[in-house]
Amino acid sequence: MAMSLCACGNDKKPDQPTDTLSSGTIEISVDETYRPVIEEQKKVFDSSFPNAHITVNYKPEAECFGDLIDKKARLILVTRQLSAEEKQAYLDRKMVTTSLDLARDGVALVTSREAKDSIFVMPQLKGILTGTYKDKITVVFDNAGSSTVRFIQDSILHGEKLGPNVFAAGSADSVIEYVKKNPAAIGFVGMPNVFDGMEDFRKDIRVGAIKNDSTGEFLKPYQAYVALRTYPLTRTLYYINRESYPGLGTGFANFLAKERGQLIFRTFGLFPLRMNVIIRDANVNSSGI
Repeated sequence: MAMSLCACGNDKKPDQPTDTLSSGTIEISVDETYRPVIEEQKKVFDSSFPNAHITVNYKPEAECFGDLIDKKARLILVTRQLSAEEKQAYLDRKMVTTSLDLARDGVALVTSREAKDSIFVMPQLKGILTGTYKDKITVVFDNAGSSTVRFIQDSILHGEKLGPNVFAAGSADSVIEYVKKNPAAIGFVGMPNVFDGMEDFRKDIRVGAIKNDSTGEFLKPYQAYVALRTYPLTRTLYYINRESYPGLGTGFANFLAKERGQLIFRTFGLFPLRMNVIIRDANVNSSGI
């Protein structure tokens, strides 16, 4: 009887959590557009919580959503909320999700330093993307299933198909390397890929200016323009979390939403949505456009 009682006392519940807000091992999936900034976020988080082990899988956004519903990832970082159909699919699987907007981002248009044009209007971009523009211009994205492609299709094409002049390079770094060598090409990448870490644009490429049809201004994806949504290609970064208890996914999400995480977003050119930021008017020299 004593042996039997001892054995029963050592039984563990199979669903008992093995991680906490600051310890354990989990996997998360992140839109590959945000690799530079999330790598820095994880570096700072790891140094603060040495018992936490997060494996970050960088993927096209569509695959991140697949990982969440298939329970391959506790947490995903993406540029849209769940649709009504997706929410119902999670409920059908008895999964409850939480989400929060973390930072505002812009899709940057990049060209070679030797490119003929560096300022664009929306009808012109639509023509370039559909392959109907008068000049032959190659368009390069990171990945066919990326959030950047989806965003451009939604915000510029409104249902029209991409032209035969549009290609996927495989990564944001590959997009930048391609346009650097090809003056007759333009690329679209997320803001974290065009900043030099000092809140300024990289010097080896040119970041294009896009016309705001409401104000008539040609704007680049600077933080203030993204914050005010006056830059035409502005989007939002969200976390979506499926944890039903305060685990490591929740701990990392909390870190991203608090001061240190928000400051890191700001350093990479994104506009942090979970901290107070004062925007002041300033005279900007636009001669470099």
